[in-house]
Amino acid sequence: MLEPLRQGLPPLDPAAVSSAASCALPARYEAVREARRFTRGTLDQWDMDERFDDVCLVVSELVTNALRHALPNGTARVPEQHPPVRLHLMRWTERLVCAVRDPSHDSPVARETGDFSAESGRGLFLVDSFSDSWGWHPLAGTLNGKVVWALFHLPTPAE
Repeated sequence: MLEPLRQGLPPLDPAAVSSAASCALPARYEAVREARRFTRGTLDQWDMDERFDDVCLVVSELVTNALRHALPNGTARVPEQHPPVRLHLMRWTERLVCAVRDPSHDSPVARETGDFSAESGRGLFLVDSFSDSWGWHPLAGTLNGKVVWALFHLPTPAE
């Protein structure tokens, strides 16, 4: 089990974010494709095409993990009125955060595997490899569950 990690996470104060976008994702595996499409459109709007490959890979892994491991047993894998998973993309001048909210209180578990050709079980390893940092934290107040996030440093704009 991983301890909640907030170190490296930018403040979540909406006033400090220069751009933000989010989308609700239903409890079905097609939601991963929807998350990639949403990420592509958002990064296009923000003129961040050069980061698409890394960010999209991380978004895919975070959403897949939420759908596979964080939904209560018996959660329907069909469209529903209150989608249980939500993707947030937040941009500051020099960083981008991808955050996936899910209803589980369980911490993400990074599997120890020596088989890097395996087709599953490497999600958090990939998130760690392609982002600059990542972590998770439980939600508080009226929100249930947790947020798993990944941070990407952005190039400093040329003056």
